[in-house]
Amino acid sequence: MLNVLKQIVQEVNNASHLDSALDILVARVQNAMQTEVCSVYVIDSETRRYILRASKGLNQDSIGKVSLSANEGLVGLVGVREEPINLEDASSHPRYHFLSGTGEEKFNSFLGVPIIHQKRILGILVVQQSARRKFDESEEAFMITISAQLAGVLAHAEAAGMVLELETSKSKNKKVRQDVVIPGAPASPGVAIGTVVVLSPTADLYDVPDREIKDVPQEIERFQCAIAGARAQIKQLGEKLADLRPEEQALFDVYIRMLDDDALGSEVIRRIEENHQWAQSALRDVILEYVAHFDRMDDAYLRERATDIKDLGSRVLANLQESIKLPVDSDFPDNCILVSEELTPSMLGEVPEHKLVGLVSAKGSANSHVAILARALGVPTIMGAVDLPVKLMDGIELVVDGYRGRLYTHPSARIRQQFQDIVEEERALVEGLEAIKDLPAQTQDGHRLQLCVNTGLITDALRSVDKGAEGVGLYRTEVPFMMKERFPSENEQEKIYRTQLETFAPQPVTMRTLDIGGDKSLTYFPITEDNPFLGWRGIRVTLDHPEIFLLQIRAMLKASVGLDNLKIMLPMITNITEVEEAQYLIYRAHEEVLEEGYKAAMPQIGVMIEVPAAVYQARQLAQMVDFISVGSNDLTQYLLAVDRNNPRVADLYDSFHPAVLSALQQVCDAGKKENCVVSVCGEMAGNPGGALLLMAMGYDMLSMNATNLPRVKSVVRSVNMDFANSLLEEVMLLDTPQVVYSTVELALNKHGQGHILGPASRSK
Repeated sequence: MLNVLKQIVQEVNNASHLDSALDILVARVQNAMQTEVCSVYVIDSETRRYILRASKGLNQDSIGKVSLSANEGLVGLVGVREEPINLEDASSHPRYHFLSGTGEEKFNSFLGVPIIHQKRILGILVVQQSARRKFDESEEAFMITISAQLAGVLAHAEAAGMVLELETSKSKNKKVRQDVVIPGAPASPGVAIGTVVVLSPTADLYDVPDREIKDVPQEIERFQCAIAGARAQIKQLGEKLADLRPEEQALFDVYIRMLDDDALGSEVIRRIEENHQWAQSALRDVILEYVAHFDRMDDAYLRERATDIKDLGSRVLANLQESIKLPVDSDFPDNCILVSEELTPSMLGEVPEHKLVGLVSAKGSANSHVAILARALGVPTIMGAVDLPVKLMDGIELVVDGYRGRLYTHPSARIRQQFQDIVEEERALVEGLEAIKDLPAQTQDGHRLQLCVNTGLITDALRSVDKGAEGVGLYRTEVPFMMKERFPSENEQEKIYRTQLETFAPQPVTMRTLDIGGDKSLTYFPITEDNPFLGWRGIRVTLDHPEIFLLQIRAMLKASVGLDNLKIMLPMITNITEVEEAQYLIYRAHEEVLEEGYKAAMPQIGVMIEVPAAVYQARQLAQMVDFISVGSNDLTQYLLAVDRNNPRVADLYDSFHPAVLSALQQVCDAGKKENCVVSVCGEMAGNPGGALLLMAMGYDMLSMNATNLPRVKSVVRSVNMDFANSLLEEVMLLDTPQVVYSTVELALNKHGQGHILGPASRSK
């Protein structure tokens, strides 16, 4: 049954459209379970009715015509209860509802399972049989597993506007679903409204997007050229491997014959002509159908031929992609939202900067190289949109909400206007905050708060100075490492660090030592682990490789000569021993630099509080260093056991969680008892409401994204400490993050500062 399950899942996932996926599903499940009927009912989110969308065994004329309300019949009962219902005599159940015209009156046994995706009912999968019997446990388990797999297919189809309302007429008129929401991880703040352009990796059949073409003859000619190129390559490969035995050489002849006009080639051309689809997607559909056919075969040798077919398809696809000329400016829409299965830095360069308004990636995290570049460019970005059906997105209108990490496909006029208002509001707010750029972040009763920025690129630094930053609270030194194909030399690092230090001198620049691992990897120094966030990362890596650590510290010290505004911060500290070892290496590097004749001052040394262990040892750590800085993003993720880059659990990640607030207060109190400077660098520091709570807790400095700094400064300057202290006292008694955030937002609204929250206030 496991092999059958794998084959069904693969076939359904490879289907190019929802209807074909559902038809494949019901046919395969009916055959696998040896039942007389298998059907799928899909819920229409507007009418809240379950529509019969596919069936093997019921009257085919009823598909798309019959439906049930959300609480009607056994199908509705499965949806309401959100669990399987298994009956040997369905008609005797009080909730039984006969669907006229389907022909189901002769079937007695009934097993229905819900199709649920991220807590939301998408449909019901049903099998029926005329014999009165209860389906056994293994059959029920099989159905549950299939429905779980189908949930992703339905969600992808809906996201692309492909879950369609089927009308009662025979013509099956279709209506695109508007305002479908797809979650992701916010990577760069802002809102973008535009048209999707999908870029796919080279020669990956599974990532080829759908795209219509107008010039069919030209597309066929392009495909035939690609076929000719693939033939020549295969022939050349066969000649290079002339030493193979004749039976092995024959494989190359088979490949060439498959490319003939009466085989694969003719099928692809037929699809181009009939569907007006470009050659890439036509090739994809044909190849994946062949692959599915071979995968279903019982003979192991024949199943292996699926690999040959995929290889052949990839060769042709590579030739097709090479035949495409690089797009020019006019080929991109004015408001271009670049979408890919996995965005790469090189893809960003393909779109003219004046046309690029948003970025979306199905894979990747908010700390990826692309995300860092996006923040430097100020382009609203969402990463990790795992439910995004990338290959179906090309050409559709999309809204990118970089504040909340949400995408809206085919936006309605209402949604489009709502987000357009946010764009205008943001623009007006930014212009209004220019007046306070050079003023201090000081409350109305004289309390001074230092506001710094988090940087990684020199463009970050330049934008930060322009926003009125008072220094760098976190310089991510791993960024230069990520941009190279090898470890940067000491001299290269020194030049990079010198630029950062000079840009902000005489204001302080806090440089975090190399922090890789987790979701930050170096291609030339791979770290493969089952659980990278609890593995070899941060200070653990550099203490295990003192040659890397020493070289970096030496570069920092040399870069600081004559400026003396360097501060060094150690990431991912979990115990006292790590601090002692790191301090020893820093002192050693300092001595070496002095011996070389550099007059480098000994910088202040601090640690990052990012894990619960450091929270509980904060006072002991404060006794050893000059400052402590809370990394609120990682601390939140470790305290709540929630991967902050995983959109599936995004709702559980919240820095306003009472446990996080308690930990922040505990760290601040510990630092103050030892007269140690305490700061926070993370998203919470950049939230105006969160900044007020941190100020009231006693934090001396906050470091944030440059975009948020003017807002935080404006709120700080509008209140007094009594207001902030009273707000903190109130929220520390609350027990849910949602109530905490709402309380903060309400207090700022009453104080007349609700407008300053702007789009960020909608991030919860």
